[in-house]
Amino acid sequence: MEILFLKMLLLLAGCLAGLFYHLSDLCVGEKRTVQNKPNFIVILADDVGWGDLGANWAETKDTPNLDQMAAEGMRFVDFHSAASTCSPSRASLLTGRLGIRNGVTHNFAVTSMGGLPLNETTLAEVLKEAGYVTAVIGKWHLGHSGLYHPNFRGFDYYFGIPYSHDMGCTDTPGYNLPPCPACPRRSAATSSHGRDCYTKVALPLFENITITQQPVNLTGLAAEYAEKATQFIQHASESGRPFFLYLALAHMHVPLVLAQPPSSFSFPEPYRASLREMDALVGRIKDKVDGCGKENTFLWFTGDNGPWAQKCELAGSVGPFSGAWQRQRGGSAAKQTTWEGGHRVPALAYWPGRIPANVTSTALLSTTDIFPTLVSLAKASLPSNRRFDGSDVSEILFGQSHQGHKTLFHPNSGAAGKAGEIKALRLAQYKAFYTTGGAKACDGSIGLEEHHQPPLIFNLDQDIQEQVPLDVEAGEYCAVLPVITRALTDFLQDIATDNVSTADYSHDPAAMPCCNPQHIVCRCQACCSSGNREP
Repeated sequence: MEILFLKMLLLLAGCLAGLFYHLSDLCVGEKRTVQNKPNFIVILADDVGWGDLGANWAETKDTPNLDQMAAEGMRFVDFHSAASTCSPSRASLLTGRLGIRNGVTHNFAVTSMGGLPLNETTLAEVLKEAGYVTAVIGKWHLGHSGLYHPNFRGFDYYFGIPYSHDMGCTDTPGYNLPPCPACPRRSAATSSHGRDCYTKVALPLFENITITQQPVNLTGLAAEYAEKATQFIQHASESGRPFFLYLALAHMHVPLVLAQPPSSFSFPEPYRASLREMDALVGRIKDKVDGCGKENTFLWFTGDNGPWAQKCELAGSVGPFSGAWQRQRGGSAAKQTTWEGGHRVPALAYWPGRIPANVTSTALLSTTDIFPTLVSLAKASLPSNRRFDGSDVSEILFGQSHQGHKTLFHPNSGAAGKAGEIKALRLAQYKAFYTTGGAKACDGSIGLEEHHQPPLIFNLDQDIQEQVPLDVEAGEYCAVLPVITRALTDFLQDIATDNVSTADYSHDPAAMPCCNPQHIVCRCQACCSSGNREP
């Protein structure tokens, strides 16, 4: 009975969640109320490199729309994701709290029963309470079973995939290393492609609580995201209510799937072509904003973590943040690591008339700042009985201040150390490592986990490549070490007295999204039934 009740609750909530979206067309032409709160759009790219934007790195020529946004808004060059892998980074963005507080320390799986702990309050929940219409379009990866689904985490509307798009087979497998096969069609999957390829279940596409495609047509997914996003912006603008759109792109995560297949010798390599596709999608959203009241809409673009280096030519650019000390010892210094290439990400803020144009900010900021900043701009209140790692940075956005964080804490994200623990931190221009390690690199090497006591300390103002740590006998090292030690001690004491959550990382095959368990890989429709066989 409990299961039946939960299913009925899910169905009712899904219907209510989609009510605004699907009936909003009927409201066109009615008299609208005047908004007194700004609209918010947060665009989160996946596995994008700091050097993937031309505005950041002159070698990049494939992001004209993003470069234009930088010219018309504010570009942040010392902006960091709150973790170097998917689920923890997204959880921190939506809660303003690091994984050591919110409980999300590593990625959720296809069979995960849990997700972002239910006692954590999301940005969407706060804004919805403040009168906002809310939507998430794209990748969720914070739990898909039961009440962890985004429709129950403050989002009125959801259209997207529940986790990364390499976590299920499709009929359009795209570019990946190693390459993965398309979904099987006539028999159960017996994969010889290793654990990196999912062949037993197809990737689902949700609209609210309903699976509308399984497997997803990846070739058309970017266009569908753009269409749903622009529709939501239009409908919300016409409703007279402020809106919050969280657009979590599939780009630039593998597999890279292009809407237009190569047709000429001028076609660039897949990564550059996919980067151009992402740039065009963002440009389309910006154009829609410009046509629907840009003076009252704040658009924030950033990434969830650095590039996935083991994917070789299918991975992005870290720019100058090479993590040379680690690379000399093997392994990658990008995604999954606490080196700069793992968490320093591109970031742009666009709000004509409010955010000054063509400004480059060197303030030390983080994705955890998005939550408190938007809550403040919405004239809402932060959830009580908990502490936040992010800060309201609206004064920086509006050119009234240049002072960001003095310290940032970088959690272990898979390459070395216990996931979620703080073994690296930033203090002004200094970066300290108590644990180092390299993720799997393109050449197959993995940097061994090493512990450092006293810590390695780099002066990033003089050594952005993190190549040569300060000499432990040098006066500079001796001067900064006590300040770093105190900062970490104070932070850990703060954690010990905070309201800390614990995520459920248990697994059950029953939690796997499945459109039709009677069909191979849970296909919504049988692809090879008699009388309708595919060649």
